[in-house]
Amino acid sequence: MSMTGRESTEAGRQVLESQAADASAGDLIDTADNLMAVTRFLLDQPRLRRALSDPARGADDRESLARSVLDGKVDARSLAVVAALVRARWGTPGELADGLEAIAVEALLEASSKEGTLQTVEDELFRFRRIVDGDAELSATLDGTAAAATAKVQIADRLLGGKADPVTVKLVEAACYGIGGRSFDASMEYLVNAAAAARDETVGYLTVASPLEEEAERRIAAKLSLVYNRPIGVKVTVDPDVIGGIRIQVGHDLWDGTVSRRLDDARQALAGR
Repeated sequence: MSMTGRESTEAGRQVLESQAADASAGDLIDTADNLMAVTRFLLDQPRLRRALSDPARGADDRESLARSVLDGKVDARSLAVVAALVRARWGTPGELADGLEAIAVEALLEASSKEGTLQTVEDELFRFRRIVDGDAELSATLDGTAAAATAKVQIADRLLGGKADPVTVKLVEAACYGIGGRSFDASMEYLVNAAAAARDETVGYLTVASPLEEEAERRIAAKLSLVYNRPIGVKVTVDPDVIGGIRIQVGHDLWDGTVSRRLDDARQALAGR
């Protein structure tokens, strides 16, 4: 999303934040459901999407159009968020839909925060991403383009229904559609990071050859927090192929101290002689 899109999303975020103070977790989930539905609707209606983001039309005109289309179809809280977003300026029509979707995700995470389950949701999202990544057939289905989004949602619901927090399930369903045009895997990474950010943390991804003890995880998290001067929560992936050592990724920063990496470097050095 462009800088214009991020700034315009803030208008809807402010409305959501003002609502969240007095809203229950259930209210926020309803708002998220409505905003996700509006997002899907706009993605299927390119002419309407263009009209609602057209800078040549006045903000009042765009809001009036949105209200005429959506009045009676979504609740007042959701409509207020949509109204704030369509009044803002967007770089492209697609960014309006992306902004709506981003606010819907934030509403779900705020609902989870109110329920005290945000850490659980973050962990479940991470684990499900790892499960999918470890199953070639499942990964090809959810991350590919052959299956329709609705079919992917059905698969996710069968795997997670009754086994994960309801907010986790809804977020994974959103990932099946591809959040902001991302692939399923990239959408899941976005959601894990968003859940951590909602807890004022940044995720540090660790890849090791064998499981770490909890104390070792805590020490690494503490060291990373000192390095980055902000709280870092670690997520560990066990991959025997790395042989030994550890790979750490925080945002765009990657430190690879695995044995497999050192062996690759040695092979390349020998090949270059």
